[in-house]
Amino acid sequence: MIEIYVNSKKYNVEASQTIMQALDTLGFKIPRLCYHPKLSIEGACRVCIVEVEGIRNYVASCAYPVTEGMKIHTNTYELRTARRDIVELILDNHPEDCHTCERDGICELQRLAYSMGIRTRHFKGAKKIYAKDVSSTSVTRDPEKCILCGRCVRMCSEIQKVNALRYAYRGFGTVVMPAYNMPFSESVCTACGQCINVCPTASFVEKNYTQELFKKLQDNSIIKIAQVAPSVRAAIGEAFSFEPGRAMEGELAAALKLLGFDYVFDTQFAADLTIMEEASEFLQRVQGKGKLPMITSCSSAWMKCMEQFYPDMIENISTCKSPMSMMGALTKTFFADKIKKDPKNIFTVGVMCCTAKKYESQRPELKVNGMDATDMVVTTREIAWMIKSAGIDFVNIKPENFDIPLGLSSGAGTIFGVTGGVMEAAIRTAYELYTGETLMNIEVNAIRGFNGIKEGKIIMDNQEIRVAVAHGLGNAAELLNTVREDPSKYHFIEIMGCPGGCIGGGGQPYAGSNTIPLDEESLRKRAESLYGLDRKKTIRRSNENPDIQRLYKEFLGRPLGPISHKLLHTHYEPKNPKGIIPKDIKAR
Repeated sequence: MIEIYVNSKKYNVEASQTIMQALDTLGFKIPRLCYHPKLSIEGACRVCIVEVEGIRNYVASCAYPVTEGMKIHTNTYELRTARRDIVELILDNHPEDCHTCERDGICELQRLAYSMGIRTRHFKGAKKIYAKDVSSTSVTRDPEKCILCGRCVRMCSEIQKVNALRYAYRGFGTVVMPAYNMPFSESVCTACGQCINVCPTASFVEKNYTQELFKKLQDNSIIKIAQVAPSVRAAIGEAFSFEPGRAMEGELAAALKLLGFDYVFDTQFAADLTIMEEASEFLQRVQGKGKLPMITSCSSAWMKCMEQFYPDMIENISTCKSPMSMMGALTKTFFADKIKKDPKNIFTVGVMCCTAKKYESQRPELKVNGMDATDMVVTTREIAWMIKSAGIDFVNIKPENFDIPLGLSSGAGTIFGVTGGVMEAAIRTAYELYTGETLMNIEVNAIRGFNGIKEGKIIMDNQEIRVAVAHGLGNAAELLNTVREDPSKYHFIEIMGCPGGCIGGGGQPYAGSNTIPLDEESLRKRAESLYGLDRKKTIRRSNENPDIQRLYKEFLGRPLGPISHKLLHTHYEPKNPKGIIPKDIKAR
């Protein structure tokens, strides 16, 4: 510990901290834009400047370390004026469309301008002019709203390690873009949406389908069906000012029916179905009928990443479709037959935490009898806006149940939304299918938590099964490079493309005014919400779900059977987007 002085008062702080970190612990909130605690220090925006006695110029508090006896001033008139001038210069080169902007009211630049008392634009000058990139099915890029904070670049390179974004040109012409300024749809972007989560403005947003969906909901000639991903229920309350982690599955089911959906199903049911197929597939591979380690295939961003950067490991990937795609396939076959409707007149919508699910819904391999299994995907953010726009009182709405026969789920299906959850759910069922005995300690703590890579093992009939879990594509890269070096190290691997798993998906609500994007405490609360729902369930193993058992008896036959294989499994192929040189793939 060392002594420093802040605004003439003495404090003790840790010697290893930056000025910003030290001031945060003391209760002084220094304004900031480019800073993010999970990313490297950029020091680009200079909004966080403070005055330090003995130093001629203001210093960036995010990058400057504290020293013994340092005398810091945070709130002098001159300092406040300098910060305000910096933000005014940023605003000078920013579009004047706040009231029509996607981030109106939840924009970090807007909040900052208000807190600094900026009520007039004093600077006038040339503005950058760029076209929007709307080529991607998942992410829209608007360079005119970019403030060059570099958060997206650092997220993509440091956390996800995809490197889809970089600075180009210099000075006034500096811009963030994919390689060669190619369209997002042709780049190595995995559609994970983490650039959206950390962007302080609206330079990156999801491809919005809300207006198209409103039109579909008014069409009485079609059957409208929604399905809800596990993690959406643990996060949507944040869009209505509830604390993170409040479980609102009943409220969401009720709101979707008021919006105009004829049926609301639970993706958790399909998660149970995924486990039946995936656990069976894994046991086959353990018995020598397939390549090990088997790697899960539920994360859409991870699937695109794998096809681009790890084509040599395609045989390791489970052939199971994701729960969303399984549910879509069932809706247009099993359920269509159940209600005696032509599947061409059924419109299916995935309410997902994930921007990459928009990309997944358009994959041609996932079509069922020539039709898209999932016709449209909207994110947690989009559906929250639609509920507000429709005037639905989500805060006081009376909860309702999901519809049968595709709405009942086990606790195992619930924890799909957390990193390690797919693995834990699979272990609960695989153990029983393999040994004929019930696994008593079903909460597998070794693969819970937010460590980047987690390992565990379980004994099944005297055979040691070694498993690993990674969340975030950067951690996935590290884990898979280990597998390349030692292919026999693990039997089963789960990979989730987003930090924290689906709870940290690119389509989750924006951070509130008192939190930061991807705040770990918020992720923990969302995770505990799902674990809490699991613990409250009477049924906690996928194989015990009576509606899953009935589905196999009435329609599918058996896991990995002919009908299951046709509807619930798929294949993957190497992809070589522009900008990837094939010889460099293994080096990554």
